Amino acid sequence: MDGVTVTRLAELVAGGGVAVLSGAGLSTESGIPDYRGPTGRARRAEPMTYQRFVGSAAARQRYWARSHVGWRQMGQARPNAGHRAVAELERRGLVAGIVTQNVDGLHQAAGARRVIELHGGLDRVVCLSCRQRTPRAELERRLLAANPGWAASGLINPDGDAVLTDEQVEGFRVVDCAACGGLLKPDVIFFGENVPHPRVDECFAVVAGARLLLVLGSSLTVKSGLRFVTRAAELGIPIAIVNQGPTGGDAEACLTLDAPLGPALTDLTGLLTVRPAGSPAAQ
Repeated sequence: MDGVTVTRLAELVAGGGVAVLSGAGLSTESGIPDYRGPTGRARRAEPMTYQRFVGSAAARQRYWARSHVGWRQMGQARPNAGHRAVAELERRGLVAGIVTQNVDGLHQAAGARRVIELHGGLDRVVCLSCRQRTPRAELERRLLAANPGWAASGLINPDGDAVLTDEQVEGFRVVDCAACGGLLKPDVIFFGENVPHPRVDECFAVVAGARLLLVLGSSLTVKSGLRFVTRAAELGIPIAIVNQGPTGGDAEACLTLDAPLGPALTDLTGLLTVRPAGSPAAQ
């Protein structure tokens, strides 16, 4: 661990007004693999697109079978030291808002409150007809009841999608909305589906109002996250990045730290003193 860089990061964060942008790398220490970091692995199944999901019963069967298996790991994941550190920084009045690209809900589970889930959350399911949202746990109970004796296992991707063969998927029964019979979809953004404009605008507002943008565990290789770094740079807002490996935003950053997120953020919180309520950073 580069103690000098962590100390410099603490000096930046100490001023408060920090907007956090987090990615899959923050959750790897909770047992959820990332896409491009040290625990990342090549996706062995083509990602589901919104168009295929709504247009094909076979595609929905394949998705829900894989997601049913993947949820066993995603649903049992617990916040790690990195999530807890971010929540602690928010509690101390230093973090003004969190924009996460993750769909695992671990920021909230760690106690963070001002969290915007850019891509939604896997812990919820939405009906595409009546738009009712229900807990994922409720759907899992219904899927288990509809598929007695069905069992499969496979490599888990960061979005909770397990890699299964056609033979493993065969025979899996999908259930529809209990309220209206409509198609159920996880409350996340699929490939080919746009993030709602109000949500994107809310994320941009968090960045624009920040004194520092702190990127945690994101490779920033896709526009989804990189656009917030670009906006911060345009506004002259300092950018600090903690990630394992290089990122697409390194050229814009005033500080980069290549280190495991949990230990680095734990060291960071240890260097910062608790701000009294009502201090400028807590506003």
